Amino acid sequence: MSLYKIAIHNLPRPLLIRASYVFRLFASILYRGNNVECPICKKQFSKFLPYGSNRAYRENVLCPNCLSLERHRLLWIYLNQKTSLFTAPNRFLHMAPEQCFHKRFKKLKNIEYITGDLESPLAEHHFDLHDIPFESNSFDVVMCNHVLEHVNDADKCISELHRVLKPGGWAIMQVPIDYSRNETYEDPAIVSPEDREEHFWQKDHLRLFGKDYPDKLRKAGFSVREDDFVNTIGQDLRERFKLQKEEVIYYATK
Repeated sequence: MSLYKIAIHNLPRPLLIRASYVFRLFASILYRGNNVECPICKKQFSKFLPYGSNRAYRENVLCPNCLSLERHRLLWIYLNQKTSLFTAPNRFLHMAPEQCFHKRFKKLKNIEYITGDLESPLAEHHFDLHDIPFESNSFDVVMCNHVLEHVNDADKCISELHRVLKPGGWAIMQVPIDYSRNETYEDPAIVSPEDREEHFWQKDHLRLFGKDYPDKLRKAGFSVREDDFVNTIGQDLRERFKLQKEEVIYYATK
């Protein structure tokens, strides 16, 4: 497992994505069992894999088959139960597409699925989130999860996501949040990977969001519903799916 930990901490993200296709061929076999279950790929395992930075390393969280994490599994259930993503015709912009979602979204017949990222091999369009190359009011749905902690100017990127969303459209833009902080923590003097991991939880994070995050979305023009959806799921299923009971889903509309 030490080699696994070294790999997830040091390999560039595009290389990790490519390597994962080989890795999960044998990981699913090694973790055979039925103690935990992934609601996305419907597979059962003895346990999930560990994952995270040294600062936020977590046991029993990464699905060996589809590579979902706690936040992905919660969001999948939410999208199915609380949105029309899988039924209504939508033009859908998915920033930094997650592997566990990508192929499943591509198969949906009711959406026009458009993916974007600066460098991910999963994305069809490569661009900087500070300057999205699409016209205003272009998309019915926007999803951009765990990206805004990486960008130079989060407020600018949030404004860009608001700009390309159609009036009446909805967006989900989850970020890591320290719920013990009232305000987002940023310090441009913190530049080394080691210091960023210590202060912002990961070596490539530029900030650590606090409980003011939904106010940042509102400042850009979004209406935001703070949904404690995870606590409407029974405790047995939360434990079986390994969900984080403190995660709030921020459902933003224009």
